[in-house]
Amino acid sequence: MNPTIPPRPESPAASARPDAALPARRDAQMSACTGASAPADTGPPCVAASAARRAALRTALGGAALAGAIPLRPAFADDPADARPQVGDWLVLATDEDATKAVTADAVASNCKPLHVFPVDPATKTIRNGSRFNKIALVRVDPAALDGDAAQRAAGGVLAYSAVCTHQGCDVTEWNDKAGTLLCFCHFSQFDPKDKGQVAAGPASKALPWLPLRIDGGKLVVAAGFSAKPGPAKPA
Repeated sequence: MNPTIPPRPESPAASARPDAALPARRDAQMSACTGASAPADTGPPCVAASAARRAALRTALGGAALAGAIPLRPAFADDPADARPQVGDWLVLATDEDATKAVTADAVASNCKPLHVFPVDPATKTIRNGSRFNKIALVRVDPAALDGDAAQRAAGGVLAYSAVCTHQGCDVTEWNDKAGTLLCFCHFSQFDPKDKGQVAAGPASKALPWLPLRIDGGKLVVAAGFSAKPGPAKPA
């Protein structure tokens, strides 16, 4: 009879999951805020997966062009869902499909991870979520900490920025509580919301575009368009 061979013990290195512990600097940077008003976020998109999707799309579009296809998305050129935020638009949570649930300043927790929203056309109740470059990150800070310029474009201490990182286009989802900066989890670019979204750390080379707000009937409302084109900076 063959002797019973005991199972080989698993080494600590082999048994540890790769994601069992995030780098300490991530833990140190991320805010521990758990405000009830801040919804769960799905997190930033996978850069590799996004790159693969873009490559596949370019291939498909290239084939269509060779076949004599018409230019990309001509039928949607005037789609209000694709239009950038307009003066008078109110805001709804990025996870919400109800255009009437306008976000108020009180819904944005102070010094916490950003609240992601999309603008809404008040006339048609169209949520402008046809482009991810319309996603907006709301943060709330102490109004006393804002200088004249920042105070003018804030509403009840709430500041609005593009939620798309200017480095490689990931969603800006986190808050560095110690530094008081918006943090992109992909490559750790950080942006100062009190200083026009200027880069405070990391590889990004362009500030986050800001969006002036005002309060109208208790709702947060867009007061002017983005300060710059949202999205990654163009290569030099």
